[in-house]
Amino acid sequence: MTVKVFEDGKQIGEALGSFYVDFINRKPDCVLGLATGATPVPTYQYICKAYAEGRVSFKNVKTFNLDEYCGLPSDDKNSYRTFMADNLFNNIDIDPANIGFLDGNAEDESAESERYTKAIEEAGGIDLQFLGIGRNGHIAFNEPSDSFTQDSFKVKLSPSTIEANSIYFENGKTPEYAFTMGIGLICKAKKIVLVATGDKKAQAVKDMLNGEITPRHPASVLQRHPDTVVYLDKAAASLLE
Repeated sequence: MTVKVFEDGKQIGEALGSFYVDFINRKPDCVLGLATGATPVPTYQYICKAYAEGRVSFKNVKTFNLDEYCGLPSDDKNSYRTFMADNLFNNIDIDPANIGFLDGNAEDESAESERYTKAIEEAGGIDLQFLGIGRNGHIAFNEPSDSFTQDSFKVKLSPSTIEANSIYFENGKTPEYAFTMGIGLICKAKKIVLVATGDKKAQAVKDMLNGEITPRHPASVLQRHPDTVVYLDKAAASLLE
């Protein structure tokens, strides 16, 4: 893995946003794997600004998001569909037909996993996957477990993940389940970029880069990926030598 350290999240957003603009301009029909939460927001802000300035187009880009909560309507203010619409999709020229999402309310978990995996394969696979990392080392909603997951699946979220996400659910109960891409599916991406900011992520970052490769720390599997770049602010990198 390649590691890049920046002063703060704003600098990461500018650097990674610029990378995305160049990447899309080099391959206008690329397939992007996208993430939600606070981590990618500065990057999405840069991308939206670049689109408004006429420096990039998403007309032929396809996207697939990592995960979606279970038990929320797709138009709920806290759904990941709504997050992506507000922070990216509504501000660029992407074709809605090219936006891929897991159905958090699918009744048949196996059928939904098969559908999503097939859709990604038919698109040619993910060219560039965006990841964050949880305090417990999770990527997407792949929580610490006894084995690495493969295709998409429904997962019960860990107490630490529910607590971290509760800030977005001030007036309601935080969902306890989600559909997520599995580790195997994520690692099929041709290139991965992972962003971590803040000192609360420092131990997870250290374990990801220097620790044992184990499903108890899901992000550690990225040590095996042939093309992963890690973007850190100084606080997230504070435990690295």
